Amino acid sequence: MLVLSRKCNESIIIDGNIVVTVIEVRGDKVRLGIQAPREVPIHRSEIHAAIQSEQSVVSKEEEPSKVPQTET
Repeated sequence: MLVLSRKCNESIIIDGNIVVTVIEVRGDKVRLGIQAPREVPIHRSEIHAAIQSEQSVVSKEEEPSKVPQTET
């Protein structure tokens, strides 16, 4: 993990097209502004985990039954 120090209104650039800017620091909370192409999904980690969990459940529901079929 890369750890950087930034002050308010300072930014980092990721892959040349994603800009993360520190908007505000208040106590133990940091507000970030993120500029990225629309096709780049950006989620808070807890939202990302919920999406992954939901997709896992859906993919399991869509798997065909693996019960062997007997010929009659």
